[in-house]
Amino acid sequence: QVQLVESGGGLVQPGGSLRLSCAASGSIFSLYAMGWYRQAPGKARELVARITTSGSTNYADSVKGRFTISRDNTKNTMYLQMNSLKPEDTAVYYCNKVYGLGPWGQGTQVTVSS
Repeated sequence: QVQLVESGGGLVQPGGSLRLSCAASGSIFSLYAMGWYRQAPGKARELVARITTSGSTNYADSVKGRFTISRDNTKNTMYLQMNSLKPEDTAVYYCNKVYGLGPWGQGTQVTVSS
């Protein structure tokens, strides 16, 4: 079974930065296109960033230019560098495959507030 563990969330002020990590185990991480998802209260879960097996990236318009997704296949870990954070970025952030979703982890809470 695949296990995904998200970490790195926290409380930051608007304009601040956070770096999220997603550690994967129980799978061949390097073979999967991966993505970061988020779910804000009362809203559907959305894909905010994705990275292919070759390192190509795509971002939702809402985070483009502010977030950077990356992966380290030697560590089976994916990252999301979040800069210039806004209150609307407040959500629980999850990682998962972008094709053929696996089990969801517990996510990591990001709160952007003054």
